[in-house]
Amino acid sequence: MAVLPQKHLTFSPRTAQSAPRTFLPVLPLVLEVLLAAPILAFRLLNLRIAFTGSACPPGIYRATALPPGDTLARGELVLVCLPERLARFALERGYLARGAGCGDGIEPVGKRIGAIPDDVVAVAPGHVAVDGQRLPNSTSRMRDSQGRTVPHVAFGTHAVKPGEVWLFGEADARSWDSRYFGAVPTSAVQAKLKPVITW
Repeated sequence: MAVLPQKHLTFSPRTAQSAPRTFLPVLPLVLEVLLAAPILAFRLLNLRIAFTGSACPPGIYRATALPPGDTLARGELVLVCLPERLARFALERGYLARGAGCGDGIEPVGKRIGAIPDDVVAVAPGHVAVDGQRLPNSTSRMRDSQGRTVPHVAFGTHAVKPGEVWLFGEADARSWDSRYFGAVPTSAVQAKLKPVITW
């Protein structure tokens, strides 16, 4: 019986059966890009998200740096780094959280400028008035939502001095603002906030 010579068999990756391809090795990279892209976009465009509505409707806002010599007007929505003592108190109470934007590592606040230099602020238990005009939702609360006593400025009239402003969240009676901590220096104002989209 004749034996035919056997051909040498070679392995071909194109024809050989192999395990199905998977994208698992690149999946973490794809997820990182998907997560990093919005964060990077927010940083590059100076966007901020407002979750609470004490000073403005919840939404996305663009922070615009103040040009040198720019004046602040009553009613403007601004981003403010509170003085360290106030910021630390707010962090301990849970009124503010850790976050980027201020040198002490505590998030800035977004409030409306309620009073500017030469205004007179009258603080009473039931309301706050600026130059005789009562602000909405300005009753001074004696206790916060946890039942803790809330320090506030002395009841009476306060003249706003040059180089300072009073901040208010007129949309929410629970806003922690200048009726409790008083005036802040204008140098603490970091930017003006303009709405991009609100809900």
